[in-house]
Amino acid sequence: MTLIDKLKQRRSYREFETESLDIQLLIDAIEAAKYAPNGANKQPWTFCIVKDPKIKKEIRLESEKIETQFYKKITPDWKADLSHLDVNTSKPFLEEAPYLIVIFKHIFQYDEDNHQTKVYYPDISVGIATGMLISVLTDIGLDILTYTPSPNQFLSDILKRPGNEKPYLILVVGKGSKSYKLPKITKRSNEDVIKIY
Repeated sequence: MTLIDKLKQRRSYREFETESLDIQLLIDAIEAAKYAPNGANKQPWTFCIVKDPKIKKEIRLESEKIETQFYKKITPDWKADLSHLDVNTSKPFLEEAPYLIVIFKHIFQYDEDNHQTKVYYPDISVGIATGMLISVLTDIGLDILTYTPSPNQFLSDILKRPGNEKPYLILVVGKGSKSYKLPKITKRSNEDVIKIY
């Protein structure tokens, strides 16, 4: 299959097989993602690969606390929009999957003399790099779930990241569970999303 075909078949799994996989696959995929276009070549990102079961458990517990509060705040319309995806406050996938890739964006950096320097368009830059990473992981046959707990500062605390890095999102990576029933979804038509001028 071509990469285009693979991306058209990509789905978000919320249950994962617990079997391990070679971490070098993730390192190679991140190596490709770091070539993403970015503002002034500042490369405002850090990719933290989490494999330690204790750390994954800590991330899950904190995530579930936050999700419990989150679901109390969201509007009925938002809940209705999520209902067909079978999402809830329980996040076992954070422990089941062999790896989590926690992505951080830099809000500033330090030069060789330890002076603060600016970064440019960090959200866009990290978003492009994340998209490239998802594409590479999909191409090599891995399943991915994007997970965005909010607020997410606990990720900085757990992983002891410096103050110039802010959590962006978590990629849950592994092989999707064979018993997981994927939600039925459709995609908008080309005519709806592509406009040619």
